[in-house]
Amino acid sequence: MNLEIMESPLDKVLQEDLDTIASAELPWEQLSGSHILITGATGLVGSMAVKALACCNRKRGLKMTIHPMIRNMEKAKRVFGALAEREDISFVEGDILNPIRTEVPVDYIIHGASVTASKTFVTQPVETISTAVKGTESLLKLACEKHVRSMVYISSMEAFGITNPALSSVKEEDLGYIDVMNVRSCYSESKRMCEVMCASYAHEYQVPVKVARLAQTFGAGVSKEEGRVFAQFAKSAIFGDDIVLHTKGESTGNYCYTMDAVLGILTILLKGNSGEVYTVANPSTTIRIKDMAQMVCDTLGNGRIKVIFDIPQDALTYGYAPDVAMHLNSDKLQALGWKPVYDLPQMYERLVESFREQGI
Repeated sequence: MNLEIMESPLDKVLQEDLDTIASAELPWEQLSGSHILITGATGLVGSMAVKALACCNRKRGLKMTIHPMIRNMEKAKRVFGALAEREDISFVEGDILNPIRTEVPVDYIIHGASVTASKTFVTQPVETISTAVKGTESLLKLACEKHVRSMVYISSMEAFGITNPALSSVKEEDLGYIDVMNVRSCYSESKRMCEVMCASYAHEYQVPVKVARLAQTFGAGVSKEEGRVFAQFAKSAIFGDDIVLHTKGESTGNYCYTMDAVLGILTILLKGNSGEVYTVANPSTTIRIKDMAQMVCDTLGNGRIKVIFDIPQDALTYGYAPDVAMHLNSDKLQALGWKPVYDLPQMYERLVESFREQGI
């Protein structure tokens, strides 16, 4: 098997992170000779998982076959570049909204396909729900049919809802309120539904599925075309532009570096308990949005830029989540041996360095 092609030769920061994942202490031998299906493979977390496993293959000789599930081969080639030509990468073309029929063996599944754009939550709430619920059921049925060894469903911290602000830290069981009559809730409520589907398949059909409830994830590996808030903050610092907030910025954010998040997912895949949920977050990163914006101005912007508030009358149009004040607790995942490496300032430093490697 020819594995000479590097996973990310044009982004040295990202390649360093992939090498770090490959050197982590995990029971990699479980993956030896296996077939791993990854949905959402052209998204941030999915593509990172593909590249990380490819790096493990190259450095550890695990002889895995990695099957990124995609809908558009041209997009896949743009995301993976020369890596798409590696012999250990075998694409599966299909749509998770349809029954998944594949002749390839499937030993492990990482299910990361999801609608992620906030504006889509309010412009296409029905499609957001369908992608989550129908897509996840398709993968769970496939897992049952193929008798997989392990599956991870990638959920979101938005599944917590609006938690009790009196809690000093929020654990997996500390779910809060979701307004089901707000169309923006299509995302958070459908994530909850997918989580209970996973628990149900684990209980009724003994599918070894686990849930990774991710905090907002960014760092090396984010495309320079990314338009989410964290990327806008980083680009403002690079170009010397003021950071414009369209909310009061009072909501508390919880974050995780890309490399740390992928290591968390792989830890859950290989060491997690079936039918359980694990929070993937770095507790040291909890911060209000406006304070994070100011931090970027003061550190990466060297005080040359400032925070400006431009709040629209109809915030719903933008699909912003309701304000929350929660501090996520990742003790359950850390008990499996996972530990986040990078704090928030370092996350931004590596994101900016990665952007510059990509030509920004």
